Amino acid sequence: MTSPHFSSGDLIADRRADYARMFAESGEFAEAQEIMEQALEQVPDWAAGWFRLAEYAEKSGRKEAAAAALEKVIALDPSDIFGASLKLAVLGMAEAPSAPPMQYVERLFDDYADRFDTALVERLDYTVPQTLAKLVRKHAGDNAQFGLVADIGCGTGLFGVEFRAHAGRLEGFDLSAGMLAKAEEKAIYDHLAQADLSLPATESGLFGDLPDARADLVSAADVLMYLGDLGQVFASVARLAKPGSLFAFSVEDGGDGDAPLLRPSLRYAHPEAFILRRMAENGFDLLALEKSVIRQDGGQPVHGLLFLARRQL
Repeated sequence: MTSPHFSSGDLIADRRADYARMFAESGEFAEAQEIMEQALEQVPDWAAGWFRLAEYAEKSGRKEAAAAALEKVIALDPSDIFGASLKLAVLGMAEAPSAPPMQYVERLFDDYADRFDTALVERLDYTVPQTLAKLVRKHAGDNAQFGLVADIGCGTGLFGVEFRAHAGRLEGFDLSAGMLAKAEEKAIYDHLAQADLSLPATESGLFGDLPDARADLVSAADVLMYLGDLGQVFASVARLAKPGSLFAFSVEDGGDGDAPLLRPSLRYAHPEAFILRRMAENGFDLLALEKSVIRQDGGQPVHGLLFLARRQL
């Protein structure tokens, strides 16, 4: 992930940071750490530089130094656009937050928007939109039509493509303006808007002038792993969905536990029992559950759970 603030504004510091990066690219992380520390002597308030230093320190085996650098990042940037709080938790130096900082998630996907489709579909064997659409059609029928489909966390519109022909009206919502711009290029949505699914329904951006209980199908393809606890998003979907409507969504498989797990990927994995509890709390009944490899990550399969639920009447 690239940084929107990586230049320090100081020529000497930037040059040293470039040298540090070259050492890191050669696998010489201790040397990269030392040179990055020299750069930060020039510009001690450079949050992006401290975040890069944390990466080099971690990879050179100096966990305490990495944690200290990450704490400096948070002190300099309380909005935590770099996700330093997540990294601290993965290092075992802090409790995992119940949800990631949304500024971090927004930046992550803004950075990723231009290459999202190619990177996921062609290189990482990403199939969630297609497999989730198949799950819906399997239970609703291949020719089922939905008056209104709300695609929350729509990204570049990969699920929307699957359901355009089955939707009278297709709405898409995402935190990332960059992702929404790519979705708009596909010209398949009747309505696109920015929304923060971590916020209460009234503040999320899912409603505004739009009515409650309007969706016949709500989809959340590969988005809940960026939302941690999920309390707000399930409450919002319960408000968005008509009685008897469908909710199709995916999560990374969190195994046999009862609470979300923060992975080294900085994504959350959700146990089946936790998801079933959230569904019951918000008035959803389980219709179907499928286990699937949802992508590759570092050459390893990422196992996921695909759910189809029905909003209680």
